[in-house]
Amino acid sequence: MELINTTLLSQIKAVIKDAQEKAVRAVDHERTLMYWHIGKYIFEEEQQGKDRAEYGKYLIKYLSLQLEPEFGSGFGIRQLELIRQFYRVFPIANALRSQLNWTQYKLLSRIEDADKRTFYIAESIKNHWTSRQLERQINSLLYERLLMSNDKESVLAVAQGEKQVSEVKEIIKDPMFLEFLGLKRESSYYEKDLEQAIITHLQEFLLEMGNGFSFVARQKRILLEDDEFFVDLVFYNRLLQCFVIIEIKTHKLTHQDVGQLQMYVNYYDRLERLAHENPTIGILLCTDKNDTVVKFSLPENQKQVVASKYELILPTEKQLVQAIETELQKLLNDQ
Repeated sequence: MELINTTLLSQIKAVIKDAQEKAVRAVDHERTLMYWHIGKYIFEEEQQGKDRAEYGKYLIKYLSLQLEPEFGSGFGIRQLELIRQFYRVFPIANALRSQLNWTQYKLLSRIEDADKRTFYIAESIKNHWTSRQLERQINSLLYERLLMSNDKESVLAVAQGEKQVSEVKEIIKDPMFLEFLGLKRESSYYEKDLEQAIITHLQEFLLEMGNGFSFVARQKRILLEDDEFFVDLVFYNRLLQCFVIIEIKTHKLTHQDVGQLQMYVNYYDRLERLAHENPTIGILLCTDKNDTVVKFSLPENQKQVVASKYELILPTEKQLVQAIETELQKLLNDQ
């Protein structure tokens, strides 16, 4: 039997997979449209009721009793309430995006703030988030964390592609939540343990890092005369068009840590960076940061080295809000 070109098989498999993915998306979009129309009918019927609140409860219960036995649990009381809410939040059918599935729309429908909802829609589409990824980003208050160092207009403009990222603060989050590493916060870890966990969960770490990041190297060897140094993690950001160096510290940040990272940044700027690329960025990922130490360890107005605190568990929404308010107060006090 003659050998068949393997490229042909790869091409055919790619066509099949692409068609399957399109079929799944098409079916899910039709389901989303079906729920939208049902929500529209429920909403319009409610508006005709004399006591809308009581009539609404009665209507949902009645429809559930009629529909659930024939069409399944997808038409229970809770689901019908979600369908009604979905229509209220998204009243224009032509505005529904086929890139988003029904599960994602359910998550988005629970967001009351219109700007926040717009942000998550844009980011979901741009980054091809799954439903689980979208849920995690909402639960970790991604939008609020970005607002800590940016104005609302800039955050929305970057998300919607109306503005190019120009500064590291527009994409780097502080704090970073690394609950996906599966490490317990109360335990002590060596830096190499945390680094290995990040490599093992690299896809999730890139998602938490933000837009445009790609992995370059770990423990990158730098030889300066007879001295060897090893950079923990090296990334590249195509939006900022620069290298991003990460040094992991499992202790409270010191001025020596800042100086070490500054040396790595200088090395990459002078020996690795190409003429068309922007200055290298260094991130100190630490358990307990000290912005004042960073501020006075570096030249004034220096923006290449930043510190970001990491957490190994995902706090509750209340704890997150409190942490964000604390960080905002620190920023106000430093101004």
